[in-house]
Amino acid sequence: MKEYWTSLASLLGVFAFCQTIFQALFPPELRFASLKFLYRLFHCFSSHCYFDITEIDGVNTNELYNAVQLYLSHSVSLSGTRLSLTRALNSSAFTFGLSNNDTITDTFNGVNVLWEHIVTQRQSQSFSWRPLPDEKRGFTLRIKKKDKSLILNSYLDYIIDKANDIRRRNQDRLLYTNSRGGSMDARGHPWESVPFKHPSTFDTLAMDPERKNQIMEDLQDFANGQGFYQKTGRAWKRGYLLYGPPGTGKSSMIAAMANYLGYDIYDLELTEVHHNSELRKLLMKTSSKSIIVIEDIDCSINLTNRKKNKNNGGGGGGSRSYYDSGAPELGCGGGGGGGEDGGGNTITLSGLLNFTDGLWSCCGSERIFVFTTNHIEKLDPALLRSGRMDMHIFMDYCSFPALKILLKNYLGCDECDLDESVLKELEEVVDVARMTPADISEVLIKNRRKKEKAVIELLETLKLRAQRNEKIGEQVGEEEEEEQEKRALDSDSPKQQESEIEEDNCKEGEEDEEKIK
Repeated sequence: MKEYWTSLASLLGVFAFCQTIFQALFPPELRFASLKFLYRLFHCFSSHCYFDITEIDGVNTNELYNAVQLYLSHSVSLSGTRLSLTRALNSSAFTFGLSNNDTITDTFNGVNVLWEHIVTQRQSQSFSWRPLPDEKRGFTLRIKKKDKSLILNSYLDYIIDKANDIRRRNQDRLLYTNSRGGSMDARGHPWESVPFKHPSTFDTLAMDPERKNQIMEDLQDFANGQGFYQKTGRAWKRGYLLYGPPGTGKSSMIAAMANYLGYDIYDLELTEVHHNSELRKLLMKTSSKSIIVIEDIDCSINLTNRKKNKNNGGGGGGSRSYYDSGAPELGCGGGGGGGEDGGGNTITLSGLLNFTDGLWSCCGSERIFVFTTNHIEKLDPALLRSGRMDMHIFMDYCSFPALKILLKNYLGCDECDLDESVLKELEEVVDVARMTPADISEVLIKNRRKKEKAVIELLETLKLRAQRNEKIGEQVGEEEEEEQEKRALDSDSPKQQESEIEEDNCKEGEEDEEKIK
């Protein structure tokens, strides 16, 4: 045993002597240069390259690190068995991340990349005005050298865009309204906001399924059409006009659109806007990926069809064109006349058109304009043309496919749960009854705990409404027949015959004069 310890001591002595000679022959500078040379030599023969993305860049937070973390937690199937769960402020969803030294593989345009999450303890730091976290976190991206240009030019931008989209969808959506009288809040914004919690979706919307699919496809094409709009030189916006009787679900349609796309809603109250410049400022303060709504546009402003005004106007003013007479003023909320500096609310039609389809409407991207009205015939044709209102959606009375959706929403009844004879009666009477989804929902919600009673009461209500509509139709038909008979009698009256004879004599006299000439 003594010999073992003696030999071990001699070996340690030899090792220490060799280490002293090595340090004397190779100073630290030479050793560092040698390691650096070997590192470069290794990478010259290696087919991969590496990029480090740290959580903190100096003293500032690296946004790319947050984007990569959010992207990997949603877009890639994690192979690790231990994950970290987080929930950000104002977020409605949980996100999970990679644990220390866990790796993950992603594919972009057929190219495989490897991500590794590295967490190390930070060395003790001196006094700082902004203390850094105890742990140093970062991602390492390993790619092949031949794919370097593709990854740097496209992949990282793709990650940032996807992370922004995920972050926006996770956050609570907001419902904005313009401040009263154009006042500003503490941050200098003219919009006030509340969380948007409307539960309406396209699945629960009482509407023909084929029509809903068309609207959903159009919305999806718009949301994914950035390249198309840039290529064609069009502003990335779209307009929808929702019109129809009250209670047909126009507001629910707007909420379903917002929930489907994940957009915020700006509810513009025109009666609180004084003049065109204030309208432009409101538009400039809206964010991208939003829906700008003007509900009941025919009621919120004194907007009528210019063609009707020309026909009803007296004197020679009716013959002047719109461009000759200048843009008409749209008096909001019964406000008086006056210019932009006057006391009344005077938004011109040209100002409203520029708001939706002018140069100022291009100050932003991916925005949807939605107008609603109960009387489309009252709107000026300039508001209805393509480019301002691209898609006109008629919100009709409840049809049989929409009725089946309401029965499922309120009673949980599928088509197979109801008797065939009852379904047939409902199908025959619902179109004649001409009831809105709101009226039918009110009947169902009263008896939602008694499904059979709710269906029977609904059928009786629909039959009564159908009978009433048939009586009204018969009365209207009789009145039209009476008017036609009166017109026929008037045409056969002596006075009418005398006037016709006088007109014929006048025409014959004019013809004789022309022959003499």
